[in-house]
Amino acid sequence: MDAPADFIEVYPDAVGHDDCAAIVARLRQSPQLQPGRIGGGVFPELKHSRDLRISGNPEWQDVDARLQQAVFAGLLRYLRKFPQALISPLMLQQPGADGQPRRLQAEDFERMPDAAIADLARTCLRPAAINLQWYAAGEGGYPYWHCELYPRDANAETLHRHLLWTLYLNDGFDEGETEFLFQQRKVAPRAGSLLFAPTAFTHTHRGNRPRNGDKFIATSWILFQSAQHLFAAG
Repeated sequence: MDAPADFIEVYPDAVGHDDCAAIVARLRQSPQLQPGRIGGGVFPELKHSRDLRISGNPEWQDVDARLQQAVFAGLLRYLRKFPQALISPLMLQQPGADGQPRRLQAEDFERMPDAAIADLARTCLRPAAINLQWYAAGEGGYPYWHCELYPRDANAETLHRHLLWTLYLNDGFDEGETEFLFQQRKVAPRAGSLLFAPTAFTHTHRGNRPRNGDKFIATSWILFQSAQHLFAAG
């Protein structure tokens, strides 16, 4: 019998090693780095990093586009394996053979071409801004157990977070894993690997401190489209 799914997926080589190394080199030289933030502000005892938001930054437009492309490809793989990520919260409907609306089932995704799943993903989901993060050896990390879904802002953006993702930009250091509490799983960073997981408390996690080398990642979320977009009157 197969082991139960933990809904944590890792896709190796989502971005090439040369591209990752080039991003790291640029980040090391960037004058735009800022102290890493969490939802409530800068608390280095909880998260100690230097960060750079690249989405909307003209100097990083090429990197943002490359990473978003890789993340979207990974998202399609995730949705093909776990179509319930769209079906369960949204109860999606499409016209059937008779032209009448019918509820999509998980089995329908098995027969869908990638383009059809991509259309559903774009209709229902949207990317959040990408943050590059630099964790220094022996001191950097996000050791506080946390999740990504919480009521923070008036627009409820943080409650629209559906999936988290992390792209590891380097390796060659010790520890520094992404550790999931309830799944008792540690994901070791490998340059170019892309991690997806749900955002709720069920996937409480932390970023362990790297040893004997700095750790670099790109990270963000996949959000639901706004209610106005999803449920606009026809």
